[in-house]
Amino acid sequence: MKSLYYFIALSLFACSSQKESQNLNSLPIYHLPENVQSRWISFENLSGTKGAAAQENKGAKGHPYDWIEAGETKTVFDVKGSGMIHRMWFTIRDRSPEMLRSLKLEMYWDNAEKPAVSVPFGDFFSIGLGEKRSFENVFFSDPEGRSFNCKIPMPFRTAGKITITNESPKQLEMIFYDINYSLNLRHEQEVLYFHSYWSREQKTELGKDFELLPKILGKGRFLGVNIGVIENSVYKGSWWGEGEVKMYIDGDTDYPTLSGTGTEDYIGTGWGQGIYNHMNQGCLIAGEEGKWCFYRFHVPDPVFFYADCRVTIQQIGGSMRQKVLEMQQNNAPLIPVTINNSQDPSLMLLLDMEQPVDLSDTTTFPENWVNFYRSDDWSATSYFYLDQPSSNLPLLADVSIRTAEHKD
Repeated sequence: MKSLYYFIALSLFACSSQKESQNLNSLPIYHLPENVQSRWISFENLSGTKGAAAQENKGAKGHPYDWIEAGETKTVFDVKGSGMIHRMWFTIRDRSPEMLRSLKLEMYWDNAEKPAVSVPFGDFFSIGLGEKRSFENVFFSDPEGRSFNCKIPMPFRTAGKITITNESPKQLEMIFYDINYSLNLRHEQEVLYFHSYWSREQKTELGKDFELLPKILGKGRFLGVNIGVIENSVYKGSWWGEGEVKMYIDGDTDYPTLSGTGTEDYIGTGWGQGIYNHMNQGCLIAGEEGKWCFYRFHVPDPVFFYADCRVTIQQIGGSMRQKVLEMQQNNAPLIPVTINNSQDPSLMLLLDMEQPVDLSDTTTFPENWVNFYRSDDWSATSYFYLDQPSSNLPLLADVSIRTAEHKD
């Protein structure tokens, strides 16, 4: 049970029985694993070869950074053997949302042809919309809003490869990085591969849940998600975050096994959402120019699956009845869902009534809070482990979709 506790709280792997293949950071700092080799890769030692770092300019900081031309793919990690990535750090000169969404980050495990990770570079590092802020959480950090740090353990059995492709029309000047990893780790069969998936809908479909993670097949663990929302101005600044997160696991069809109670509730706060960052939940942007960026990681509350997993969030907002009625009358796309009952704690279930519901009927509907389906600009980066080095999910959307300006 003690090893299982370490697994859930610290190691983030799929099996508690590993020895060398467990997260080395969960071991006592005085423990020396057998023949595990420490390596760093940077532009000063692209191969990670022993005794071969910092050779240029006679060892005096000869190659700390490089450029990535427009259209170029740069391989920043290419290692053969059994090992695990522990930490990645990057910084780049151009940290604009356009560049951060135009850079494509891909990771390949065990010589698979299809990447396990295919996401926008900026969004991968725990904050959506290609934005930058200073923060720290259990997996990612950015001390001063100028760098990109990740410490998710990423095991591989025979090979690991990471590339960055510049899909912007201009060159990326000055990319610095190092990737810290171990070699000669003997992984047990149960060790899983790290994956990440990104998607965006500029106008979510009214009444249809946004997929944070489309249905994936296999065994694994859902690690969490960071989400970016840009409000549609037709809703006049009303609250957009009433939607519930749903997780369909291991054969769930019409209804999920796991469901939350609202958007900020899922993140771990309540009654709206301000700016904060904690280890497993946070909101780094809250309402600036109608933008919201927030995250939730399932470290203390693991989400395992053994056949399949699908994660969605409802597109539901809320406001007082009169304001919702005014939006309706101005032809804002919305569908009333519930209204708080003045007489008892139960909600009035508007979808069970004859449609369309006439909210102007004050004899039926009190002046109270109304939840309603709405359509906004949503994007998300999901993180998970899987028992395969590649998945059935589609590759990253075209750069034109990633960088498109928001339009109501």
